Amino acid sequence: MAARKVIITCAVTGSIHTPSMSPHLPVTPEEIADEAVAAAEAGAAIVHLHARDPETGRPDQSPEAFARFLPVIKQRSEVVINITTGGAPHMRVEERVRPAAVFKPEVASLNMGSMNFGLFPMLRRYRTFRHEWERQHLEGSRDLVFRNTYRDIEYILKTCKDAGTRFEFECYDIGHLYNLAHFLDRGLVEPPLFVQSVFGILGGIGPHPEDVLHMKRTADRLFGDAYRWSVLGAGRHQMAVAAIALTLGGNVRVGLEDSLWDGPGRLAKSNADQVRRVRRIIEALGFQVATPAEAREMLALKGGDRVAF
Repeated sequence: MAARKVIITCAVTGSIHTPSMSPHLPVTPEEIADEAVAAAEAGAAIVHLHARDPETGRPDQSPEAFARFLPVIKQRSEVVINITTGGAPHMRVEERVRPAAVFKPEVASLNMGSMNFGLFPMLRRYRTFRHEWERQHLEGSRDLVFRNTYRDIEYILKTCKDAGTRFEFECYDIGHLYNLAHFLDRGLVEPPLFVQSVFGILGGIGPHPEDVLHMKRTADRLFGDAYRWSVLGAGRHQMAVAAIALTLGGNVRVGLEDSLWDGPGRLAKSNADQVRRVRRIIEALGFQVATPAEAREMLALKGGDRVAF
């Protein structure tokens, strides 16, 4: 019997962590491109991408910022490129969707519900910052709702529909799975659904093994065999959540967007370090890492030759 194929997604930089938290967080277009390619070489079939201001590291959702690294990654790798429509929690949906609308990627992320998104507990660990926006970014999350209304979700789905872009449906809680089922019932999304369950963000579901099981059971009941399941664990929970999900038939997401760590008290020096670590877990369990071509087939993607970059 052939070994099960596991898709590794690597979220290279994100918008949660700030430059003062780790010297290894990619910020410039060159760093983001190099980290994405290295993650692919280590075994990631998909790279999930945000952009940042190269001077300050602040999240930048302008198409011009993405244009500085998307063609470079495509030229250097066969990896599947996934563009965020989440951007940062303070951005409006019209700003967040622009890079996906312009570049028409194979995959774009899509957050499946509004939520509190608490980053302020990190202020206990990090007390000095190189840029003033970093402290404001964390402190402001005490009174911030990450807006993803039904109208917002429908707006992103319809904006990207004609381009053939499929979605990484980011589900931070059980209700987000029901929201996705609503859009499936309306025919606005089509199988196979790529469901990314997110564990450990303050405001969403926790990282306890029972939480992981609850997400999986609920998704199984709602979607049956019409979906592919993947997980990410925030911060120190990254590898534990991945290991649990792998035993349940899941795929995994790692990367410096989700965790800066490569073990207790040890900063990851690269995204590729985390990819290699989760790859060891996958292979120790007797599974195989999916190639980009295999991930394209598993998720019914349109192919890298049909993007606009």
